[in-house]
Amino acid sequence: FSLKELHGIFPWLVESIFGSLDGIIVGWNLHCLQGRTNPAEYSVALDFLDPSGPMMKLVYKLQAEEYRYDFPVSYLPGPVKASIQEQVLPECSLYHNKVQFPSSGGLGLNLSLNPFEYYMFYFAISLITQKNSPVTHHVSPCNSAYFILVDTYLKCFLPTEGSVLPPPSSNPGGAIPSPTPRSPAVPFTSYGMHHTSLLKRHLAHQPSVNADPASQEIWRSETLLQIFVEMWLHHYSLEMYQKMQSPHVKLEVLHYRLSISSKHHGSPAQSSYQALHAYQESFKPTEEHVLVVRLLVKHLHAFSNSLKPEPLSPSAHSHTASPLEEFKRVVIPRFVQEKLYIFLQHCFGHWPLDASFRAVLEMWLSYLQPWRYAPEKPPQSAELLPRSVSEKWAAFIQENLLMYTKLFVGFLNRALRTDLVSPKNALMVFRVAKVFAQPNLAEMILKGEQLFLEPELVIPHRQHRFFMTPTLGGSFLSSWPPTITDASFKVKSHVYSLEGQDFQYKQMFGTEVRNLVLKLAQLICQAQQTAKSISDHSAETTAGHSFFSWFRFTPSEMNGSYTGNDLDEIGQDSIKKTDQYLEKALEYLCQIFKLSEAQLTQMMMKYGTAQDENGKKQLPDCTESEDGLVLTPLGRYQIINGLRRFEVQYQGDTELQPIRSYENATLVRLLFRLSSVLNERFADQMDVLCSREDFVGRLCRYHLTNPHLIQKIRYSPMVKDRTSQKWGPRISLRFLASYRTLTSLLMLYFIASWFYIGPVGCTFIILIGYFLYAVIMTFFFERRKPHEH
Repeated sequence: FSLKELHGIFPWLVESIFGSLDGIIVGWNLHCLQGRTNPAEYSVALDFLDPSGPMMKLVYKLQAEEYRYDFPVSYLPGPVKASIQEQVLPECSLYHNKVQFPSSGGLGLNLSLNPFEYYMFYFAISLITQKNSPVTHHVSPCNSAYFILVDTYLKCFLPTEGSVLPPPSSNPGGAIPSPTPRSPAVPFTSYGMHHTSLLKRHLAHQPSVNADPASQEIWRSETLLQIFVEMWLHHYSLEMYQKMQSPHVKLEVLHYRLSISSKHHGSPAQSSYQALHAYQESFKPTEEHVLVVRLLVKHLHAFSNSLKPEPLSPSAHSHTASPLEEFKRVVIPRFVQEKLYIFLQHCFGHWPLDASFRAVLEMWLSYLQPWRYAPEKPPQSAELLPRSVSEKWAAFIQENLLMYTKLFVGFLNRALRTDLVSPKNALMVFRVAKVFAQPNLAEMILKGEQLFLEPELVIPHRQHRFFMTPTLGGSFLSSWPPTITDASFKVKSHVYSLEGQDFQYKQMFGTEVRNLVLKLAQLICQAQQTAKSISDHSAETTAGHSFFSWFRFTPSEMNGSYTGNDLDEIGQDSIKKTDQYLEKALEYLCQIFKLSEAQLTQMMMKYGTAQDENGKKQLPDCTESEDGLVLTPLGRYQIINGLRRFEVQYQGDTELQPIRSYENATLVRLLFRLSSVLNERFADQMDVLCSREDFVGRLCRYHLTNPHLIQKIRYSPMVKDRTSQKWGPRISLRFLASYRTLTSLLMLYFIASWFYIGPVGCTFIILIGYFLYAVIMTFFFERRKPHEH
């Protein structure tokens, strides 16, 4: 194909691979393509789209001819789209000199992109547009072709070792030129103090683009990163969009609008209110989206940490530092920090309260620990011990203070609303506590907070202090401690740039957050007791199962109680894991916030460990009223989250309780009538026998009365009068209607027939055996009775 033909089919080819922007065309569906299920297609796709593969060779060939391709602004992330439609140029230099107003009859604004940018725009945005594609089988996002390609592109264009490989060129000895500056097609004003592109700063001292291969290296690296960040992280609410614009920028935009009477082609100017409200993006990132962003964060840490040590001589540094090394130094604070913070805030506030939040959590923890991706390795002897966070990371922690403190408070608020008995939720609390409990980390966070809260000294134009060189502007600051003052300014600059000047900072180690930690510790104690209660109940149920359990008869059903819970299904191993996670999390929280053992002991006594007189765990929180027990808001919370529960138990006359599945309905009714006739006819005689003080009286009291009905523990809110009912001595034959009892009798008669014992003889033996059992039980019952309360 000629270059002109390749230029014509290139947009069609890109759309065929990554799908259309509206999501109608799925393309190759790289998100669902895996080597395990489709090995042939998987291998072909990776080879074709590899940085040195046929597709990238086509990109570089078209790049050499400086072809341009239109990308509609309407498919950009909401904040970018809203600002461009308002003729306010976004902060990112990626959009500068690329916006084109539509020609006559055009439908909307477009970005004029070179082939490399066009390809990467489609590749990055397909993560968003193709998230609703049909899936016929379970797909692991980390094993998909798309995830592998992201990792490959990051390693190629943001290398941790060496430099970026030069692009293949069709001209021997030549190089692919970087994009030439283009004049803007429509007047724009910038909505932020955007940073100048590192490429432009470097090329300002170069006589030509092709003279220095490093310019090619930094251009592709910066472009790739900007596209990934803009497409994956530039999504947030209307309120956040407005808050990010500083007052002086809003005033600049207002003056600009007032100076323009109309747009091009005579179309009326759209008001800011209409433009911003036209963008109401309901952004819901998927788990795959979050995992890809985490991959980006981890690689950027490794990329930034691969920066070569600074030379001792400043003059040597100015001559030897390459653009790639300079890019490593600023890649995180300049390109990623702000948008990642907003992205995490959105996820913390809108993600469902379930175990899928683990992906967001791990992405956050990966960003908080750049030392994990440092090239130096700990000595072998220190691998088993927790690594202390080096002081060299203090600057990173201070310049990312809100990432540590405000998002930690956001996690606390989420954890307080989750069921910590679930092993997956307990694991998330354990992970966060373990990370923040790393030696020296809490102290450095506290130092960052102290720097932020350092009183502001009134000095004119203090905001320019950071940008002054020692020879020009450092002399008038000689009375200040230079290190502390400069660090304090950096922390305040970080906080106010992300949250605005009117932000009310909530200290991580202040009283309010400490109270939240104490509440979380209380919930952990409650969850531990609940897990232990479930474990004990499961063990009792397993031990109490008999040979006749297949008749659906268990001891708990005799008194009409229901002790089932959805948490019973998690298994003994999971309960043990939950207990281990919560125990270690509580230990880590005590280390971080210096909680005393006395406070923990008090919480353990107050929450979950107290037992009532029957040896059962505490009931949900209730208050005593004239009508019985009334649930408090805390009690309702405990029931909803499965922390406590009432023992649902039948508390009326056992003879009148509903017929059970293990009973024969006809026999229950017949035996009830027979028992009623006997009780009515011999009531006086039974009263006389039970009132006797000799052994006969004790024997009758044990078998004709039910002491458990006289002293009944109330397990649920109910009227007091119902528990004061007393039943006199009576005969109950309902046990004979149980399938278990009938089966036991049949088996006894069957076994007796082997020994040539007839039904009458067998019945006589059963009665004698029962009489002996009754005498023994009466004796032990009378000995235990004085100790009952």
